[in-house]
Amino acid sequence: MQNSSIRTESQYKGLLKEGYKKAKSDVIVKSSDTAEKGQKNKPYDLWTKEELYEEARKAGIPGRSYMNKKNLIKSLQNK
Repeated sequence: MQNSSIRTESQYKGLLKEGYKKAKSDVIVKSSDTAEKGQKNKPYDLWTKEELYEEARKAGIPGRSYMNKKNLIKSLQNK
């Protein structure tokens, strides 16, 4: 079995090579690591507006059809 710290290190370096900034690469690597533990597979800022809208619909957030991506994220984080 491959060591997860080695895997995340190589994933992090790969994201940097693709042009991602250090902070964004760190978020992506950490979120993919938590996905393996059964949590959400990526942070809300990486979701599409359509994915956020669907999640807001499931959560029963009122006014979601009038919200932009930023407001959908705030509403989901506060739910």
